[in-house]
Amino acid sequence: MVPFLERCRERYGETFTLRILRAGRLVLISDPPSIKRLFAADRDNRLPEGRIFILEPILGRHSVLLLEGEEHLRVRRLMLPPFHGERMRAYEETIAAATEREIASWPLGETFALHPRMQAITLEVILGAVFGVEDARRRDELRELLVTILERTRSGRAQFVGLATRRMGPLGPWRRFSGVLERTDAILLEQIAERRRAPDLAERQDILSMLCAARFEDGEPMGDREIRDQLMTLLLAGHETTATALAWAIDLLFHNPEPAARLRESVGAGRGDYLDAVGQETLRLRPVVPQVGRQIAEAGTYGGHELAAGTVVMPAIYLVHTRPDVYREPYEFRPERFLDGGPETFSWIPFGGGTRRCLGATFASFEMRVVLRTLTERAELRPASEAPERIVRRNVTLAPRGGVPARLVSRA
Repeated sequence: MVPFLERCRERYGETFTLRILRAGRLVLISDPPSIKRLFAADRDNRLPEGRIFILEPILGRHSVLLLEGEEHLRVRRLMLPPFHGERMRAYEETIAAATEREIASWPLGETFALHPRMQAITLEVILGAVFGVEDARRRDELRELLVTILERTRSGRAQFVGLATRRMGPLGPWRRFSGVLERTDAILLEQIAERRRAPDLAERQDILSMLCAARFEDGEPMGDREIRDQLMTLLLAGHETTATALAWAIDLLFHNPEPAARLRESVGAGRGDYLDAVGQETLRLRPVVPQVGRQIAEAGTYGGHELAAGTVVMPAIYLVHTRPDVYREPYEFRPERFLDGGPETFSWIPFGGGTRRCLGATFASFEMRVVLRTLTERAELRPASEAPERIVRRNVTLAPRGGVPARLVSRA
């Protein structure tokens, strides 16, 4: 995927058109002024049709990822508070504890892949901080079901789930998968019902509790099915992406000793500025999502080209992040570039932008910070491969091809 984008930029410039079977005509842009113009029109632009077709059977029709217009803004406003400000501090202990439990299970001196271990951490964080599951039996069953759903979606089969759901219903090849979704829904709806009845609902800090307690501007609460759809959205949008970003961060630190040493020094001194810079630079050089898309509502000029209304325009995140006119030595891992404020807003867009910018961006950045800090404090890791990982496309993410092989030298 990345070499292809690089070749297109080299041959056609910073704006070019792709024609893809079923997806149709896509115009990719990478200049910040055009991206700013595109995101500024988010109230009017629509989602590419394929996104809804593929994701609705899994996320549900109420998902904030799939809603548009005023309904999207209405739900987004309700969901924003749990992901901002001091509320993040409530999740710190959950994230650190999940990381420490995972480190304790790693074999000493043996080679193992770190990417799946990061996936295990982010899933535990979602079960605790997002879903608020406390019952051990329910947690174990839900974990097993969610792992099945995540494996199916990350393997590139999500599009076939959408296709089978619409064309063949319960008799199609995804009958068993539908059963997994139904059982997951039953557990989540039971969890929601119990949480609504909890006498201490207002004091609870998990995101499910906050959604149950929240009210729209007209005073109405979010319905059970609506909350279910948002929980599944937070799972699919926040699990694989954050785990992959963490795996990339470790791989980059493995093969860049100076930033790795500075990170250890910073963490040892109790400072967090360099931790944040490592996360930001990781998401610049290894953006997890390669592009985002909008179907423009009005004709306009993007990348120097006049495009008709209805055109699907996609900022190519990797190409934006490796512009030499924005980033000096763009292919070098240099977290220091983010210590003095970093680039302009539309030159760093790992979470998208506009009114559809990732709701969990602050949560994901905070989770990366806590996990990396805990790993630095509690585990001494060494790379098990001399070469940095190659980038491969896995469904909607850009992942490390070999899973980041590592050896645990010692635990603190």
